[in-house]
Amino acid sequence: MNTEHTTEHGHDEEHATMTKGNIWQVFFILLGITIVEFIIALVLIPKGILPRSIGNFAYIILTLVKAFYIVAYFMHLKFEKVALKSGIIVVFVFIIYFIVLMLTEGSYLNTHMFHLK
Repeated sequence: MNTEHTTEHGHDEEHATMTKGNIWQVFFILLGITIVEFIIALVLIPKGILPRSIGNFAYIILTLVKAFYIVAYFMHLKFEKVALKSGIIVVFVFIIYFIVLMLTEGSYLNTHMFHLK
């Protein structure tokens, strides 16, 4: 009986690169990003060193980087096929596009509807 842990799809050589060391490395990257977010929120913005608009932009960028690491390593998307990755990315881009579109239209109506009366 074969005692090796292989999968039907042959992913064992790809998943073999995800070791405890890699998990800890990703953990410390996420921890570092979180510490930077706390420094921005608790030190830089309240003391006026960083404007709130730039702080919000930094939050968005840092949160997207954290989301990438979580999805890529802990949800194993990094080890999937290109077709699945591109399908998820296309859906994500359309969702972001529709959110921006709705926010733009909503602000347009809010701005122009009160001036018509």
